Amino acid sequence: MACVAEIRDLRVEIDGRVIVDGVQLRALPGKVTALVGASGSGKTTTGLALLGAYPSGARVTGDVRVAADGPVGYVPQHPASVLNPARRVSALLNDIARTQVRDLPRNQRRAAARERMLRALSDAQLPDAEALLSRYPHQLSGGQQQRVVLAQALLLGARVIVADEPTTGQDALTRSRIVDQLAALAARGIAVVLLSHDLDVVHALADEVLVMRAGRVVESGPVQRLWRAPRHEWTRQLLDARSSPTGHEPLPDTGQAVLHVRHLTARHRDGAIGATVVLRTPELALHPGESLAVVGRSGTGKTTLARCLAGLHRDHDGQVHLDGTPLPRSVRHRSRAELAAVQYVFQDARAAFDEHRPVLDQVARTAVRLRGTDHLSAAQEALTTLISLGLRPETTHRLPSELSGGELQRAALARALLARPRVLICDEITSGLDTVTRRGILDALTDLLRDRSDMSLMLITHDLETARLAHRIAVLDAGELVEQGPAHRILTEPRHPFTVSLMETTARLEAETAPPGAW
Repeated sequence: MACVAEIRDLRVEIDGRVIVDGVQLRALPGKVTALVGASGSGKTTTGLALLGAYPSGARVTGDVRVAADGPVGYVPQHPASVLNPARRVSALLNDIARTQVRDLPRNQRRAAARERMLRALSDAQLPDAEALLSRYPHQLSGGQQQRVVLAQALLLGARVIVADEPTTGQDALTRSRIVDQLAALAARGIAVVLLSHDLDVVHALADEVLVMRAGRVVESGPVQRLWRAPRHEWTRQLLDARSSPTGHEPLPDTGQAVLHVRHLTARHRDGAIGATVVLRTPELALHPGESLAVVGRSGTGKTTLARCLAGLHRDHDGQVHLDGTPLPRSVRHRSRAELAAVQYVFQDARAAFDEHRPVLDQVARTAVRLRGTDHLSAAQEALTTLISLGLRPETTHRLPSELSGGELQRAALARALLARPRVLICDEITSGLDTVTRRGILDALTDLLRDRSDMSLMLITHDLETARLAHRIAVLDAGELVEQGPAHRILTEPRHPFTVSLMETTARLEAETAPPGAW
């Protein structure tokens, strides 16, 4: 079978550091080739090579060939970076669709282009496509943003699609649909190059798997063979790290909540359509030393809830109290003490850093700005915190672009911790990370809860395995808080129909993708 894209002996160096070394890859029509490995192992650099895109200043050797009769589509891990924040979804898609209807009579082009846009959004598993067309990217969840980019790639009619962590930030129901969608792409003869940390999805989709570490392919072969009989130690580590984190028993009632939400109603402004209610939360409380996981499908209001609490989404009614005192809706009106008390760690850590300043300086800045610490003491505290979270000392002096996704997520966590917060909100911070790095982040959060009894943790997550870390779980569906309670009860005896379906889909995915008798 003739390949539609091929990489031979690819080597990429930046300032003497080897990012990718000797990689070989063949993308075949109708087949899924998966690259797996730790954050920073070279997966994304290899995938982007198919588009002819390399890091600035890179020295590249090797050969990359792509079929001339179709473009390469790319769905990035962090979709906000490729979506123009000043343009609505309709405009972003129409740029592509209108070029495909130029041969139609002028009075038919607009309707035909709109039909193509709606079909692409539907194929990308985005319900209520009509409403989404009027929104801006910042009004979408991370999962919705990713599927808009997928819709762009589908509109392009690419012969090859590079999907970089396509299930990042997705709940079990949506992950299942994305698996079906990518399988349907392959069934139509499109070559899919899947870059993923999600080993369940890789097992369900891939025909061939390349396992990467430190820029090299350490093992490759058919997916069934790798799962049943991995030959390299690193492959075995990746597979073994999938075990679930240890949960917590519910904490005893300690009286007043550190954070208390009552009658919260949040809206999005949709231009001519006006305000749309996207979240209703009658009551939610977080107690000292407690961890609360907020779970639900992408687009159900999880991130909107977190942004309301952090003062980043001001268009809401209701009450948010910190230690019994009302919090101003906007960060602009919060005191330094209030800003320090509620810290937010973003899903897209890369977008949250200034790309022109060393990571250590940006982490230390939090202590200077919010706690009045002198620069020298702040830098030492920042370095100590970064090292405790697993970063090497020399890494902390680099620019954000020189850190892997996992390293940058740890840096974002360190920056928030330097404020010494009462409440730490982590928004999908393990999404897009390989199993080993994800386990390390979850272990770090577990240690923080143990060591800092005055700090409470809110985990925004689509991943029920991550939610097991929490004392309690709150479930959102279609912007409504449908269920909350102790984590063990929610995970084993769900009461709301949506929670039941979420648990059933997760169990089915795990059953379908685990090799017989493996674990």
